[in-house]
Amino acid sequence: MKTYKNITLQRWCIIGLFATSIIASSCKKSFLDVDPQGQQAAVDFWKTQEDATKGVNAIYANLRTWENLAFPALVIESTGSDEADKGSTPTDATFFNLYDTFGVTSSEGSLNSFWTGQYRNINLCNQVLDNIPAITMDETLKARYIGEAKFVRAYSYFRLVRAYGDVPLRLKIPVDASEYNIPRTDKAAVYAQIEKDLTDAAAVLPQSYGSADLGRATKGAALGMHAKVAMYQKKWADVLSLTNEVIGLGYSLFPDYEKGFRTQNENNVESLFEVQCSILDGNADASNSQYSQVQGVPGEAAGGWGFNTPSEALVAAFETGDPRKDATILFKGETSPQGDFIKLSVPNLGYNQKSYVPFSLYVSSFNQGAQQNFRVLRFADVLLMNAEAANETGNAALALTSLNKVRARARGGLTGILPDVTTTDQTALRTAIWKERQVELAMESDRYFDVIRQGRGLEVFGPKGWKANKNEVWPVPQQEIDLSGGLLTQNPGY
Repeated sequence: MKTYKNITLQRWCIIGLFATSIIASSCKKSFLDVDPQGQQAAVDFWKTQEDATKGVNAIYANLRTWENLAFPALVIESTGSDEADKGSTPTDATFFNLYDTFGVTSSEGSLNSFWTGQYRNINLCNQVLDNIPAITMDETLKARYIGEAKFVRAYSYFRLVRAYGDVPLRLKIPVDASEYNIPRTDKAAVYAQIEKDLTDAAAVLPQSYGSADLGRATKGAALGMHAKVAMYQKKWADVLSLTNEVIGLGYSLFPDYEKGFRTQNENNVESLFEVQCSILDGNADASNSQYSQVQGVPGEAAGGWGFNTPSEALVAAFETGDPRKDATILFKGETSPQGDFIKLSVPNLGYNQKSYVPFSLYVSSFNQGAQQNFRVLRFADVLLMNAEAANETGNAALALTSLNKVRARARGGLTGILPDVTTTDQTALRTAIWKERQVELAMESDRYFDVIRQGRGLEVFGPKGWKANKNEVWPVPQQEIDLSGGLLTQNPGY
């Protein structure tokens, strides 16, 4: 039986850190372990290096919550695209249809859940940034912690500004009632702050970590995220410079596209940043990711919910023989590479294979697939950003080199499929790069906003109900407008 998360409204300006107080242990992803008891009182906190560690760890733990990875994130960042359908059965969670057909109004609850989820991330980051500088502790570690907090704050603001346009820009914890309620900030200023945070983060974050800290933000993550933010602003020279820098850091494409998304290959050579999810023994409350569960194959053995399913348009988008189609979609009637048969009786065409966890790895009393990481940024994306920026700045040779590296990995040594792209015509090459992004990054919550920033929203999503000068952004949650006393304004058309 499905258990839908009960989301209660929480004001975005103050949300306590101490409900998610973190302690380190010796398990695989120790910095994500949550201590459900013995939480410290706020008056005793932010005194020691251990407090600083707990504060930063809380940031990462919050990234795997319902608001960040499950229904609110899926409807905002995926369901409106042409690659995904609502999924499940027609009568289940019908509010998904409001996003799929662009009939959503400002009172729909997931709008507010996504909004508050991102501001909860930001609040945790701001607590770290406000308090750690005064702690007497190892200065190198302090600088790193500040860089990690700035990276996550930038990532959360990037998700907000893509989704809503102008948003309130809060860079510190309010100290009195007069600072609680602030208006929306012009999106250009929000983007500028995102870029500043990422520049600061890249300057202090290490290129890699030891096993105990695997999954924390790195220099490559900050540079790669900065490149993506610059791409959304069409700052092509910056995108080219930043992606070239990432390419020089030693990342590579994982040899097997399908296996790269399995749990045993998390944080591999292709990964710039992943939201860390895991099964923590004896702590189901902390093993709380539902990213895989809500998209998983439904049925008695599988136990998934079957939402956000691949569309017929996505199936048709792959070139003949492209192995990425079968690596992206678990079709009904097929047997997965891990031996799971997808019953013909399931209600949908297929399911997101990138979020799939083999049924044998499910753990009783835990969310199905709770250990599956969410891939935020991969090296393949960096190469495709590099290709697009090179093409836009007149360097077709570099664009083809980066693009064809992605295609070569996809074909995996097979012949007669996915030939190298050879055109040097800028328009034709741009189209080829956009097409490659569609199939390489399919079902990774990239397609929807990618099409909009390309200026093709009406062309691609118009048949679903998308309208220009309105649906470039979602409505600002009415609950937030009401709580602000009308200080927050609504987006045009809503």
